[in-house]
Amino acid sequence: MGERKVRVLVAKPGLDGHDRGAKVVARMLRDAGFEVIYTGIRQTPQMIAEAALQEDVDVVGLSILSGAHLTLCPKVVELLRAQGQEDVLVVVGGIIPEEDIDTLKAAGIDGVFGPGTASEDYVNFIYAHLRVAS
Repeated sequence: MGERKVRVLVAKPGLDGHDRGAKVVARMLRDAGFEVIYTGIRQTPQMIAEAALQEDVDVVGLSILSGAHLTLCPKVVELLRAQGQEDVLVVVGGIIPEEDIDTLKAAGIDGVFGPGTASEDYVNFIYAHLRVAS
């Protein structure tokens, strides 16, 4: 049967309707051999956590440009952990001010990626930080 692919959920929390970057990242991860589930725009933290549970993902990637990252991203982590998904790696991409990165990491976000991050950096980070056997 071979090795199971790493499963990544890519989601856009909040009211941000700009999803081009999320789609680019989803395609890049798919091209790198990951199994990617893209939930689309305007997802609530509850919708994202439920999808992550239903899809049995290894990674949740949140794409956010709206400025609501300090509210929405920690809420996703909180809901994932409340469902027993302690092993799920959570990363955030988008427009995140440098001064907010430590706050996000303290709230359980494993990695933060800004515009222009190289494809290899995403892939290498996921493999280096994955908490489950792939």
